[in-house]
Amino acid sequence: MYVAVKGGEAAILATHERVAEARRGDAAVPEISVAQIREQQALACARVMNEGSLYDADLAALALKQAQGDVIEAAFLMRAYRTTLPRFGSSEPLDTAKMAIRRRVSATYKDLPGGQVLGPTYDYTHRLFDFALMDEGAPSVMVGPDPTTSGREGASGANASGVARVEPEHDGLHAPLDAHMPRVPDILGAEGLMEPEIAPEGDPRPFDLTREPVSFPADRDVRLQAMARGDEGFLLGLGYSVQRGFGGNHPFVGEIRVGEVSVEFVPEELGFAVDLGEITLTECQMVNQFAGSKDVPPQFTRGYGLAFGHSERKAMSMSLVDRALKAREFGEAAEYPAQQDEFVLYHSDNVEAAGFVEHLKLPHYVDFQGELELIRRIRREREARLAAEPETLPEAAE
Repeated sequence: MYVAVKGGEAAILATHERVAEARRGDAAVPEISVAQIREQQALACARVMNEGSLYDADLAALALKQAQGDVIEAAFLMRAYRTTLPRFGSSEPLDTAKMAIRRRVSATYKDLPGGQVLGPTYDYTHRLFDFALMDEGAPSVMVGPDPTTSGREGASGANASGVARVEPEHDGLHAPLDAHMPRVPDILGAEGLMEPEIAPEGDPRPFDLTREPVSFPADRDVRLQAMARGDEGFLLGLGYSVQRGFGGNHPFVGEIRVGEVSVEFVPEELGFAVDLGEITLTECQMVNQFAGSKDVPPQFTRGYGLAFGHSERKAMSMSLVDRALKAREFGEAAEYPAQQDEFVLYHSDNVEAAGFVEHLKLPHYVDFQGELELIRRIRREREARLAAEPETLPEAAE
């Protein structure tokens, strides 16, 4: 990323003071804490962890506070810090089939083995402002506003903002979830209807794009790694383009699951796995129809997405683009941007993209003077050429 600039040290130091003042805002307003950001802005923290390529909710919250809520700047801070950390090994592959489910939905099976678990989601909210959240003394219990009575005078249960609250009838009746919740693609795979996931020969260690140069065409592990830390908005746009016909796929959400997964590490001196703790993940598997080819029978193919925290939009977008990038593997024409790995991988990194775009506001005095002189010389040569040409009069019309 372009960050170097020379000269004007006093002016640059003064901008640091202005940044601190702007970050703090009105001193009469209580300062927001890192813990508040971590607990109450968890979705923003999840995005920073994904695009910063580092799982640490506290650091993500600190980065958001330091960057005034600028997610890309916060991700840059996370990546910069990540480069200072020692690397002592790689964890064992995570088993999302054993995830402690917090949310699990499928668009392909109504009566899903293990059941559908709606969990925390904005999918069924009214997208109306909940002005009760502006009240300092609002109850901490998450209850929804009643759109039929909110704002009416004398509405029962209304708070100071005139928002009537609806207490959930099922409160306190949380049934325990099934211990076994098979993944939907595994159900289809048992019937031989799903594209099998086969590890490369020898099951090599996954590529690390933070330490090795990327070459094209890129293997799937490289593509998935790049998208996992890629910009959510960029991947969302590409996934949308696939659905609109610029990719040739109309998928179904086989399953989205959100929950906690154990991370295990095998120290060399012990030789067995040690549980390091749990992390929150969102996994999405898209199911796509494939008409088959000369060598492959008709079947369903999959797109895969995995993201830190509760990040459904990111995981869904990633799985859409993952399937689009598998076009060549299925003998499909790669005609659109979402199907071209070089385009996707080189332009999904928002830290690189922001650096390249924003470096244009840094001093380019010498470059501009060169172009300015070139334009002046071209204009002088043009004027001299026009002056040297004999003036021709238009012929009179007959």
